[in-house]
Amino acid sequence: MGSSANEERRKYKRIATDHVISFAHVDTRDRLAVGKNLSTGGIRFEAVGCEISQGEHLRVTFNVGDHTVVATGHVKWAIEVDPFTLDIGLEFSDVDPIAMSLLEEATSGLE
Repeated sequence: MGSSANEERRKYKRIATDHVISFAHVDTRDRLAVGKNLSTGGIRFEAVGCEISQGEHLRVTFNVGDHTVVATGHVKWAIEVDPFTLDIGLEFSDVDPIAMSLLEEATSGLE
């Protein structure tokens, strides 16, 4: 299966990114990670030196253009890249309506 089949399966258009983001369990201190891609449905990022499991509730902070977005969501998947790094897919459950508009605008030109 090639990447084109993957693209067709996707529910949301994604924006590739390599920006530093922050994430945390909703009531804990923020940690840093690197964003991989972003959509109106969620964000994929890589985190180092932490344990995160499917279903956990996290808060993420990231930028869309010049705007800072704070969203919460549930971990859909967490895959070990190496013994220290996790690749994490977070599905948004709560995003400010203005931030959602920014995400929609940013992904609207994608095919």
